[in-house]
This record gives sequence, C-alpha cells and structure tokens, in this order.
Amino acid sequence: MPSDNIDMNCNALVKQLQKPSSQFTKQDIVTFIRNNEIQHVNFMYPAGDGRLKTLNFIINNAEYLDEILTCGERVDGSSLFTFIEASSSDLYVVPKFSTAFVDPFAELPTLCMLCSFYNKDGEPLASSPEFTLHKACEQFKKETGMEFQAMGELEYYVIAPESPFFPASDQRGYHESAPYAKFNEFRQRCMLYVAQAGGLIKYGHSEVGNFNLDGMTYEQNEIEFLPCPAEDAANQLTIAKWIIRNLAFEYGYNVTFAPKITTGKAGSGMHIHMRIMKDGVNQMLKDGVISETARRFIAGMMKLAPSITAFGNMNPTSYFRLVPHQEAPTNVCWGDRNRSCLVRVPLGWASKNDLCKQTNPLENNSEYDTRQKQTVEMRSPDASANVYLLLAGLAVAGRYGLSLPDGLEIADKTYVNVNIHRKENEALLNSLATLPDSCAASADCLQAQRAVYEKDGVFSPAMIDGIIAQLKAFNDATLRADMGDDLEAMAKLVKTYFHCG
Repeated sequence: MPSDNIDMNCNALVKQLQKPSSQFTKQDIVTFIRNNEIQHVNFMYPAGDGRLKTLNFIINNAEYLDEILTCGERVDGSSLFTFIEASSSDLYVVPKFSTAFVDPFAELPTLCMLCSFYNKDGEPLASSPEFTLHKACEQFKKETGMEFQAMGELEYYVIAPESPFFPASDQRGYHESAPYAKFNEFRQRCMLYVAQAGGLIKYGHSEVGNFNLDGMTYEQNEIEFLPCPAEDAANQLTIAKWIIRNLAFEYGYNVTFAPKITTGKAGSGMHIHMRIMKDGVNQMLKDGVISETARRFIAGMMKLAPSITAFGNMNPTSYFRLVPHQEAPTNVCWGDRNRSCLVRVPLGWASKNDLCKQTNPLENNSEYDTRQKQTVEMRSPDASANVYLLLAGLAVAGRYGLSLPDGLEIADKTYVNVNIHRKENEALLNSLATLPDSCAASADCLQAQRAVYEKDGVFSPAMIDGIIAQLKAFNDATLRADMGDDLEAMAKLVKTYFHCG
C-alpha cells in the first residue's frame, strides 16, 4: 500500500529503509529480513471469497529466500476461485514488495506481502479480482487522463459479554466516548496495526449501532481511510478486515462485518468515497462547487447503480439493510450532504474561511489547499463485497459517465436536495428508480448491463457469468417479503452469513 510520505510513517520497513513503500525492491526486502532476524515470510492473496489466504515460508537460506521472492510459488487455483477447473488449476503467486509489512500477530518474526496471480503462461490471471481492478484503473487513466482514487469506511460490530456499568444508549452510539463506548481501545489498536501494515487511516470512532442481546453487548465501530489509488485502497481494506478479526480473536471478542445482524438496529455498510486526480489536483471541485467533471462521473453511478449492487452487496442480508429510514439508500439519486441518497457529496471545506485561525487566533493565516478533501460517496456497498471487484465496477461506472453525451442531463434529473423518505416528498420518491431488493435481482441487473463492464476487457465474461451464478444460487428473489418480521428466521439468516467478506 504505497505511500510517498516517510516522515512519521508507522510501517517499520518505511522507517528503517527510509524510502516510501512504492520504491521497495527485492534487495530492500532481503536487507530488512537480515537486519531484523526475520524467520518466516508469508505470501497473502485475496481469493474469490474476498478473504486473505496465507502461504507460510521458513527462510532455509539466502538462496531459497531469493528464489521465492523472484519466482513466487505455485498454488491450486481451483481451491481459490470457483471459475477455475481442477483439471487446469495451477497458478503462480508472486509477491508485491510494496505491500510488505511485519505480521503483528506472529510470535515468530514474520514478514507478510500481498501477491498477484499469474497463469501457466506467466500472464496476469485475467479473472482474478485484483487484476480486474488493475485493468479498470488502467483503462480509466487511458481514456480520461485522470487517476481513479478511492477510500473506504469500514463498519463492523464488536461483540463481547455485557457489562452492568455505564450502559450505552440504544442506537445512540455515534462518536460515543468511554465508558459508555466499551471498545475504543480495541479500535485504536486495530488502527495502529493497520497503519503499521501500510494502511492510510483517516480516523476511527464508535458508530450509531449498539444494543444488548442475550447477555452480550453489540457495539458498532468504524475505521475510515484516506483517499489513495484504488488498487491500494482495496489492499488496505482487505488487510484491515484481516487485522480486526485477528485482534478480536486475541481479545476474546467476536467481530462481524455483516450488513445486517438483527431487525430494527443499524446495519453496517462499507461506503466508498471517490475522487479523480489530474496532475496532483482533485477534479471534483471547480471554483468552490462540484465540478462538471464530477457530475458526469456521478451520472455513470446513476446509470449503473442497479448492477453495482452485484459487486457491492453479495449476500441476502445485504438487502435487509437497503430499506427506508435506516440511513441506507433505496433509490437511485444523489445530493449534497444528503444521507438519504445513493451518492452523497459530503461537506468539502469549500468555504473561504480560515477555520484554523478562527478557532485558534494566535495562528497565522493558513495556506492549506482544501480542494483535495472533496470526494463523492457511494453509500450502497457493504463488506459482503469483494472490494477489488466493487472498486473495479465503480471505476467502470465513473469512466462510463464521463463518456456519456447526456451525462449532465442524467445528473440533473437524479439530483435531490430533500429527504426523499419524508411524506411530503413521496411523489419525488416514486419518480426515482429503485435499487435491487435481492441478490437475484442484482444478478438480473448485471446481466442486463454486463456489456459496459466487459468493454475493453476489464471484466472477463467468465467472471461476470460466475458472479451472476453465485448471486442466483441464493434463490432469494422473494426472501425479504417472505420473511417479514420473523425474528427467528432473521437470526438464522444472520448466523449463516455472519462472517461474510
């Protein structure tokens, strides 16, 4: 997860080698291993289920270390991806030196690196999620001359035995402090480990959701990242989930990223913020307001919203979160600072006031360029997503919007500046397209719009076929209506998909 900022960087390799991770070489990795008496190397790679897989190596000698760093290793692709046949399943995994970090959980000194997949001919595996995202980002840059950047908001519930002291207010946990919030220290340690692994974290806090059930406390938390190239953003989110789960195991807690865990309580999303950069300048703003480029970019999200759920909402519980009055979107629209919309344009420091000096009169005038902070936020996804495919889909959608001759017209027609779920706005609500209500419906939408994703070879037809088949296999077309308010059935469904993503 490359960062060009060395000063105060948390990654041990960046600090010791005194160079950004994007410049790490094989010799840098060997030098760090020697100087720190590293005994083990882990290759890690996201498979079809979105989780990190691990291959352990012990360093037998210098020659063997050079071999694995240079050649990678062979793995069984049919056990990692459903679309690979067992009869021709061998793949290569080759480490990416820029992703190296020290394993914070290993008792024996261990260095971890993410890997890329290659086929028998030494070519990138066309249908691997991480290479699909790479193709999407490359095509975005080729067509637009701009770089697609992203960041995630990772929401999750921490679950532990209930405490009788300082009970939290039900569904009022947003930014709560200790002692009412019970897991702040756990979250801070998660953030530290993620930063040491190269993650660029913006902040963390407790979230709205908290409740007690059967003697257990359920507390919702969030860790939000900083914008960076989309491939790095996907790596960071994937490693963050791995770290949060491992640390929860050490603490004796349970953790779930599931989009919905009970009726009537806040669900967990994985909102994705995006910006597009050219020559180091954020293109989302112009003269202090949302730019024409940004509006065209958003238009692509509006057009492909029905099929984006196929990448961002990948199990049946996802669609129990996407219901009215839960701060989760149900309709295809966008707006400024509007949390009832699918795409939100967050408050973006666009005013001309020097907030630092106003708050701290002893300070000199600030020269800070706040334009870089403006993003647009897609609010439908959750952590059931394969984040690589989700970001690839969003890159395709943004590029598609920028190419549409009627992009600005589409943006105008889908813009709203009111809470669409209020009674007085019922007519507006009914005029807007709705998001799919099931995995089956998302699969149908993806089938209808698949040509856009397959264009220029970004998504392979085999991958699209595989996603459609996976979604249809849930057989959930009428599940939301059939289940209604049956809490027992909901609990069973939640248990089935508790450890999604």
